[in-house]
Amino acid sequence: MASPGVELGFVEEEEAASLSSWRLSREHFPCKVGGRPAWLGERGLPGPGELRCGACGAPLALLLQLYAPDEARPQAFHRSLFLFGCRQGPCYRGGGAARPQALRVFRNQLPRKNDTYSYDPPPEEPPLEPPGPGVPLQLKSGAPLCRVCGCLGPKRCSKCHKAHYCSKDHQLRDWKAGHKVSCLQPDQTSSVIPDHNFLFPEYEIVREPEEMGTSHINEADREDVEKKMKTASANKLCENSESLDEKFLEAMAKHETQDDKIFQKFKERISLEPEQIIRYCRDGEGPLWISGENIPQETDIPQCLCGSKRVFEFQVMPQLLNHLKVDSLEESIDWGILAIYTCAENCSLGSRYIEEFVWKQDISGSV
Repeated sequence: MASPGVELGFVEEEEAASLSSWRLSREHFPCKVGGRPAWLGERGLPGPGELRCGACGAPLALLLQLYAPDEARPQAFHRSLFLFGCRQGPCYRGGGAARPQALRVFRNQLPRKNDTYSYDPPPEEPPLEPPGPGVPLQLKSGAPLCRVCGCLGPKRCSKCHKAHYCSKDHQLRDWKAGHKVSCLQPDQTSSVIPDHNFLFPEYEIVREPEEMGTSHINEADREDVEKKMKTASANKLCENSESLDEKFLEAMAKHETQDDKIFQKFKERISLEPEQIIRYCRDGEGPLWISGENIPQETDIPQCLCGSKRVFEFQVMPQLLNHLKVDSLEESIDWGILAIYTCAENCSLGSRYIEEFVWKQDISGSV
């Protein structure tokens, strides 16, 4: 039996590089992990200053984007959410509002009748002629995009005046990756984009309703997550060993009991579909928390710029980390879950990209 309103998102096993690129083009309103953003609207894109990590100052990379239209609201007939994250593991330490600078999410929407897309749905079959080589370096409006990350690129190469960048960081990265050779070769500058080792791997996201039934927990998954929790708890005990007393131990025992119940509920709920990377349920069932710690109160979720309250829309699961290929000793990106909250009214504010809110929760006891 389907759980009302809850959709699960899964990574398509094939990387987008091996898929037909038309499926992830802007015109097909994709849901995807990584790669360059497939921008929805062409106006009011977030600028370089909005897409920098507040902890280390580095440019953020696209983690994922979801197409989430609201056909009940004419101004949000087309609607997409873009989640960006820092590539530096230390910037993710601390949950909740402790380090929100490492993660930023933006919403953009358009009415059905607009200047960018057809009034009719996009074709479901691939085009007769395959897309040409190269990566789009500007929007149809003429807005230039960064050769490295695909975000707004107001800076340009002072020699060829054709290569655009969001920052000096990415200009230097592109120069080292081969632009110093192709700079004076206009054809290559416009079509050949090297691998800058900056983007997260690109995959298509497929979504389907959550099916509820008898739980069969994957033992490998159970042992892996339980091991993380036990290690974290042990570390916490060591840190506080000098001040342990009976009252502290009693309080910790009660806390761990409650934490275990929440974590057990988390494991049971995802056991039928352990590979899920997204749980989507706008203004319905709330987040599936992984821990009893660091759960936000209503007052912790700020109002939208328009003055409306924000409601829970979707959460990103820890399983996504397995697909990002960012593992490195003590430097890996990490989270328990990421909960995304968006404007309850789906305000437009001039059809620009509006920043929404991310709440990060870690596995209990992690730092």
